[in-house]
Formats: sequence, structure tokens, C-alpha cells
Amino acid sequence: MIDTHAHIYLPQFEEQINEVLDRAIEAGLTDILMPGIHEESWQQMARLPQRNDIKLHKMFGIHPCDVEESVHNYYDLLMNYCKRADVIAIGETGLDYYWSTERVHQQKESLRIHCVVAKELKKPIVLHNRESTTDLLNLIEEEQDGTLTGVWHCFTGNIDEGKRAIDLGLHLGIGGVLTFKNGGIDKIVPHLPVKSLLLETDSPFLAPSPHRGKQNEPAYTKLVADKLSVLINLPLTEIIQITDNNSKKLFKLA
Repeated sequence: MIDTHAHIYLPQFEEQINEVLDRAIEAGLTDILMPGIHEESWQQMARLPQRNDIKLHKMFGIHPCDVEESVHNYYDLLMNYCKRADVIAIGETGLDYYWSTERVHQQKESLRIHCVVAKELKKPIVLHNRESTTDLLNLIEEEQDGTLTGVWHCFTGNIDEGKRAIDLGLHLGIGGVLTFKNGGIDKIVPHLPVKSLLLETDSPFLAPSPHRGKQNEPAYTKLVADKLSVLINLPLTEIIQITDNNSKKLFKLA
């Protein structure tokens, strides 16, 4: 399995990172994709242990909640990191109107810059969305020139929003919310094509049941896969194979 979205470089994991990676391997993970949220993320990723038994992939971006008053330097900042061969995607970026709407303009400008960099470097974009779906999809539609690819991470939209995102060239990241009793996504996902779905955890956040409310980790990707298998009535081995292939194709993983 591949966890396509995990912040395992954050301080919460620092003293237990090898144990977390051991449990991920035991659960069947081969790759973990790490989205950046600010410039410090790069230094945090660099401190992770180098191991041969699991692949850790870097992504770099500015999270909408970390967008500054001025975004004039974001293009150069992103290009500096994202042009590197070991950076497989641009993000996470996007829009977030839940925590604050004071910098909506800056969030949108930041997202546009991320899109430009993604298209220039021919790398996928990783999108965060919270209470901003219409604006997010409208902006992606404006930026879509036929070359923009990416993922709407932590997908929590309705059927029409999911299908629109797919039509715009996006995959949908499915995580722990799928297992929540009142999450609602369990009723949406069966109506979406599995060829457009990716598995993720968003560790250390949004741990799936029965660990809800506790620290999430990549090993719990299997709990998401188990739930998805039941919901769309496909064997677990097939779910893993399809989502792995989706991830490898989108992120150009070896």
C-alpha cells in the first residue's frame, strides 16, 4: 500500500519515527508521501532516517493556513524546492475558509502560483480544501490547460463535487473520515470511480476508527483500505492494487 499524504516529519513523530515506520511496513506499506506545509517542513523532512525498507517521498508547498500577507516571493520559493528531482509533487496548497477568511485573496493567489509551478515542472498538485469547495474547483478550472494533474486530499465532498473534480483532472484522496460513523463519505465514495481514488492517512490527524481521536499514523492506511473494500464490494487485494497503480501513475513513482 501507499500512504499518499502523511506529515510524519512533524515533531509528534520525532522520538518514535522508526517504530512508526516499522508498523507501517508490517501493515504492508511500501511508500509514504509527505506534503510540505511551510518552508520549515523541508528541514524537518531532511532529518528523517534514511531506510531501505520503505520509501519516503518529499512534496513541497505552502499550506493555505500558513499563507503570509504577501505572496510575492512564493514562485521563486516553490521553484527553488520543487524543481529538485526528489520532490514528486507541489503541495500541499489550496483554500481553507474554516480557520480564517482574513486572507482569502492571498490564499487564492498562492494557489494560482502553486498551479503555475506544477504545470511548468509537470508535477501533480496536492490540494487542501476546507469549506471552500466552489472557489477551489472554480480556480482549478480556470488554471486547467490540459496539463494540470493532482489530488483533492482528504476528500469530503458530495457526488457532484467529486465527479467535477475528476473531470478537472484530479484524483480524490480517501482517508480516515471514510470510517467515521457520521462522516458521510461512506455514502459518497461507492458512486465514484475507484480508478480515481488514492489512499491516505493525513497523519498525525484524522485517525480512522477504532483509533479516532488518537494520533494517526501510516500503518492505519490498511483500515481505510479495509473500509473501502467493503463499501465498493471489491477484494482488499484488488483495492490495494488499483489504488497503488493510481498513486504510481499520478506521482510517477518507480
